[in-house]
Amino acid sequence: MNRRFLASVITCFMIASVGGILAQAPAQPAPAGKGAPKGGQRPATVATPEDLADIAKLPNLPAWVKGAGDGDFSTGPDYTPAPEETQRVGIPHGKLIEFFMNSASSKVFPGVNGPFERLVSVYIPAQYVPGRPAPFIFSADSYGLRDRQLANILDNMIADRRLPVMVAVMVANGGPERSLEYDTVSPVFADFVETEILPRVEKETGVKLTTDPEGRMTYGGSSGGAMALTMAWFRTERYHRVLSYSGTFVDLREGPEAPHGAYEYPEHFFPDNPVKPLRIWMHVSENDIRAKTASADRRNWVIANQRLASVLKAKGYHYQFVYAKNAGHVDGKVIRQTLPQALEYVWQDYPISGK
Repeated sequence: MNRRFLASVITCFMIASVGGILAQAPAQPAPAGKGAPKGGQRPATVATPEDLADIAKLPNLPAWVKGAGDGDFSTGPDYTPAPEETQRVGIPHGKLIEFFMNSASSKVFPGVNGPFERLVSVYIPAQYVPGRPAPFIFSADSYGLRDRQLANILDNMIADRRLPVMVAVMVANGGPERSLEYDTVSPVFADFVETEILPRVEKETGVKLTTDPEGRMTYGGSSGGAMALTMAWFRTERYHRVLSYSGTFVDLREGPEAPHGAYEYPEHFFPDNPVKPLRIWMHVSENDIRAKTASADRRNWVIANQRLASVLKAKGYHYQFVYAKNAGHVDGKVIRQTLPQALEYVWQDYPISGK
């Protein structure tokens, strides 16, 4: 079987199985310091009238329109792919370079069930000047790789000077250890990226990646969305920009630094700490995971994202929160419509050559 195809299948399967994690058998102890998934057949509690009243406000948020500033918005119920997703003729087209990383050589994630291969796909714009440090997107679960989605968007928006000349590093998850990598609320994965993935990207592609946190963005959906925020939260000196779809900001994987997993972000991390220089775009859907369950469970994706947005607003962060009507968890139709505009917001204050 083709290695690239197999890696894509594993990535899609692991994303689709997020709901299954919530109903798993009691968890086995995790490696020391890694945190453990919240196991057990824990029944969901029905949302309270207060929870339902809070959720009922979301469809009435202002429509998310081009050029919108910070704040809370809604989109849908109908969706149309953004024109930026279509490959255009008459403009420069970037190239994709791909390689595999064998986990056997990793000092951080050698493979909980033995060695495995991780696909890394790197988009390099045609306008890239060799030797010049390039801003970049780090994409979890290889988001944007399928159908050349992110490459087409960047080709079009770089050509139109709506985005800077940037690289995209799209990386597959660790398969069975995806939750260990993405849901563990600690700097471990960010350090793995910095010490093992990015140096290999530069070696294999010849590009030089910027070390300026203003020129670095993390991107993901579901647990990958939580990981995107975790990278920027724990390593703010490396990342200032975050884009998340249906972020798993819930009590899914607990650890010493996060007793309630990624729910610590709306519950304690953001409320109890000084403002960090982050710019965040985040989304959740009307029919996201556990959308009708009680907030007290800390496992309602809609309420968790809504509460995170409320904290960001109260603390004065630059952020956009978009509620998608008539949509589900990391819904493809939502991503296809919103991703270009979301990217434009996240990179809004970054200098663009020639603009």
